[in-house]
Amino acid sequence: MSKSVSFIIPHKGREGMLLQTVESIFRQDTNPTEIEVIVVTQNEQLAIAPEIVGKTVSLKVIHADPELTISALRNIGAQQAQGDYFVFLDADVELSKNWLKVMTNLLKEKSQRKLVSGMQVNSENAPILEQIRTVLSNAQLDCNVNFLPGRNLFLAKDTFLRVDGFPEHLVTCEDYYFTDKVHELGELYYSSQANYVHLGEDKKFGQMFRKEIWRAQSNLQSIKGRRIPLREIPSFLVPPAMVFCLLCAVICMFCGQLIYGFVFLLAALLPVFVYGKRLFRLSEKKLSIAAIIKFYMIYFLARAYGTLSGVAKLLIAKKSS
Repeated sequence: MSKSVSFIIPHKGREGMLLQTVESIFRQDTNPTEIEVIVVTQNEQLAIAPEIVGKTVSLKVIHADPELTISALRNIGAQQAQGDYFVFLDADVELSKNWLKVMTNLLKEKSQRKLVSGMQVNSENAPILEQIRTVLSNAQLDCNVNFLPGRNLFLAKDTFLRVDGFPEHLVTCEDYYFTDKVHELGELYYSSQANYVHLGEDKKFGQMFRKEIWRAQSNLQSIKGRRIPLREIPSFLVPPAMVFCLLCAVICMFCGQLIYGFVFLLAALLPVFVYGKRLFRLSEKKLSIAAIIKFYMIYFLARAYGTLSGVAKLLIAKKSS
């Protein structure tokens, strides 16, 4: 039996959040018989499968090679999908009940609109780091955007096929690459009419530091094969430039060149204050300045380290081949 909408969820590791994600799909205020859920998991076994089998919504679990990228998992799910529309969800998001209805209406509203997504909202008693992430995610609302994160994406099957799916050569940054390709076909729209909670959002700064190193490893690889808008250039240049200036500041001060050391230190901190001022304004002055500065210091250092380690891995791989 054909389905109207296919929810495709790549999964590895934690199962509790996946269950919450799937349950939020079951709660959608649309006809459940028109929905199918495809979980592509890298776990050897998926213990929650018996708990959700037998629901009105069709469920399929596909086991995939643990070495595959998240893009490959999404493409595997898409190959098995029967829906006219595809929904790509991360395995740690909880959708609002009206999500599917809103996304369907928004996509059909304009022929030039090719991809839509709902806004992020805080979980109950959200820590400061989650609040920061939510504010940044919602910097632009109810408008066309240049990029959409891969946590909740709604598009027609035909659009997915026209861009040849997700880039399987990228470990991270695949959503930048994919949504940029879709953007070449038409509009990307970010809406406040429906929302999601990012259950797996970083809660502590140490956790964030490790994840940002991982997320940054495919930064430079994601450039290949797509156009790079001016707005993205700072994300590639600022983190390594900041670290370079910090190292220069330390060297200058160690050598007794205090004035030069102070100049390099100011140059290193400049992006923190520029980005921090923007974030403080976006939060309507609700976030503490101290937390914002801490966030960007950790963020830029982790991004620089992750980018450089990604380049090193790429060079080693090329040398070995």
